[in-house]
Order: sequence, then C-alpha cells, then structure tokens
Amino acid sequence: MKLEYFIAKRLTTAKHHKSSISKPIIKIAITAIAIGIIMMIVSVATGLGLQQKIRQKVSAFNGHIIISNFDDNQSEVSKVPVSNKQDFYPKFTSVEGVNHIQAIASKAGIIRTEKAFEGIIFKGVGSDYKWENLKEYIVEGKSPNVSGALNPEVLISQYLANRLYLKVGDKFNTFFMKEDSNEMPNLRVFTISGIYNSGFQEFDATYILGDIRHVQRINRWQPDEVGAFEVFIDDFTKIEQKGEEVYEQTSYMLDSKTIIDKYFYIFEWLQLFDFNIIVILVIMIVVATINMVVALLVLILERTQMIGILKALGADNWTVRKIFLFNAFHIILRGLLWGNCIAIALMLIQQQFGVIKLNPENYYVSEAPIYFNWFYIFLLNLGTIIISFLVLLVPSYIITKISPVKAIRFD
Repeated sequence: MKLEYFIAKRLTTAKHHKSSISKPIIKIAITAIAIGIIMMIVSVATGLGLQQKIRQKVSAFNGHIIISNFDDNQSEVSKVPVSNKQDFYPKFTSVEGVNHIQAIASKAGIIRTEKAFEGIIFKGVGSDYKWENLKEYIVEGKSPNVSGALNPEVLISQYLANRLYLKVGDKFNTFFMKEDSNEMPNLRVFTISGIYNSGFQEFDATYILGDIRHVQRINRWQPDEVGAFEVFIDDFTKIEQKGEEVYEQTSYMLDSKTIIDKYFYIFEWLQLFDFNIIVILVIMIVVATINMVVALLVLILERTQMIGILKALGADNWTVRKIFLFNAFHIILRGLLWGNCIAIALMLIQQQFGVIKLNPENYYVSEAPIYFNWFYIFLLNLGTIIISFLVLLVPSYIITKISPVKAIRFD
C-alpha cells in the first residue's frame, strides 16, 4: 500500500478527525457533490427523455420523411394523387437505413353528432400501415381492420371522443366537402373501433384514422393512387442525411421533406433543452468544485503541523499533495455514491409511477419522460471526478509554500 494512500485512509477513519472543525465542512462538500450529481443525472435523463418522446410521437403520426407531390399545397389534405407504382414502393431498397414505407391519403371533414360537431382530418391508411407505432397510445379498443374488405372502422382520439360524447362501438356521421362547393357533401358513417391518446394536442384535436379506400372513393381516385408516402428510418440522428438521399432517389415530380422541416417550430424548441442541460451541468459542477476547494483548504489548514512533520521527515511536496488529494477523492466518492443512489431511485419512481405531471398543451406529453442510460451516468460521474481533481490541484499547491519549521510550530 502506498504511503500517501495509507496516511489519507488513516486521516479519513481517525476518530478525532470526526469531531474536528472540518467535520461540517466535509459534510457540506459531500452534500454539494450529491446534489450536483442528482441534478445533472435527472436533468440529462428528463431533457433527453422529453426530446426522444416528442420525436417518437411526431414520427409515429408522420413517419420520418414525407414524400408527396411537388406543389404549393401547404395543408394536411391530399389534393393531387400520386401513383403508388414507384421504384421505392413498397420497398425502399435504394437508400440504406430505410426500414419501412407506407402510403396514406388525407381528407378534411366535419363530424356531426346529436350534441356537437368538430372539424377533423380523416387520414386514410392501407394494409402496409405500421400500427405498432401507435400501439402504446391506444387507450381503449383496437386499431381498425384495413387489410380486408372495406369497413367503416376508425381510430379516434380521446380528445375528440370526449368533445363529441362518443365511445368505442358508437357510430357517427362525417361530411366531406367536394371541390365544387355547390354540390352536396359526401356522407360517411363510421364506427369507432378504438380510441387513442398521444398527449400531442396538435394531432389529437385533428386526426382520425381509417381505411384509405374511403378517401380514394370520395376523391374518385384509382386504387393505385394515394396522397403521400411516409418513410421510416433506423437512426433518427441521420434524418437530414437520409432526407437528402430520399430526395435524390425520387422522381423530379415528387417532393420530400423531413419531419424536422415540417414541424420546425417543435424541433427548434427541443434544441433549447440542450442549452438548458449544459447550463445546469456547468452550474452544478461549479458549485460542487467550489465546495470541494473550501473543504480541501480547511483540511490543509487543519493538518498544517502534520504537513511540516512529513516535510521534515523527507516527504516532497507532491507526496504530501497526494495525501490530501486522496482524502478529497474519498469525499467526492461518498458524494457521488449518495447522489447516484438517490438520482437512480428518483428516475425509477418516475418511470414506474409518473409522479411528475406536465401540461400536454405546453410540453406535448402528460408526464415527464425518463431516458435511462448507464453510459451517460458513467460519463457524468467520470466528468465530475476529472474536473474536481483538476480544480483541486490548484489549492493543493499551497502545500508547496508551507515551511516545515513554521508548520511544526503552527498552532
């Protein structure tokens, strides 16, 4: 066992040390380290969790990349059809990283019941639709069957169901306006097979999902004509790169855009979380290191006579400095141990019970999501240790200025 570590361990476990003046300072330092790592882990977990959850919701309803006609249509409604006889459909093999593509078509309408009415967008989907993306949001019933014969089943949001006083199994009338406003609107009677709740107000207040063949018949399209294609990729971090590749692999008559371009205001807002996380990390590390510097200075002051004796016995400055750095390392580890235990416990509680609730109108989710990643936790702990040690090297330099003669006489 090295001499520096042996002495540092004896200092840490010494009984008289626990009743010394440094005792409250050390407790404050441990508490500061613990609070700092708790705040850092929780802020990263919730910040990244919120970003991922919102990205997941937006892509579940829109895909990662949308391919549509090259026109000036800024609405969510499909006006000009696109043939599904494309090289990239039903398998987009020309771009690596694309795992699924599905055809959709949208039509604006009005739901009217005996008690209320609401404007909606009917999103028509086919047998290739990836219902797994919406499975976690279905709170009642099931997704409509669009793979067999044409049927009136639809999936409606809980928000619309509550406003229209509808439940699973109910039927309702939906009116679709024709291009010629003088003509009578098309009437369709739908049956609710399931109710979803994404917590994303923009989608919940607008969309109902059903068979794409309803839109094709209302618009008098051919069976091979659709409104757009939704493309899903494996890695969201490469969405801009894949968006460019998809654009290059499609016809000059088609346009493609990523959900980042379509919902730029949401993703610009999400980027602010990165800045907020960095600010929290910096503040917590600064607070923790300041407390550690104070604790180390108090330890050095309290052990001035010991420093003088060690130097008189032949110990060099670096040997003495390492004793106090080992001591500080012990304090940091205790703080990190308590902080990690508390932070992980808080995250597990939030994951299981959703204690912290959020307003979905402001945050697009009903409860604070948690992104649990051991690698990020390890990096935060490692970064805290490295930064603390680098900072503590400065106050430990005071040891080199202590004279053995004066130190031994110090009282």
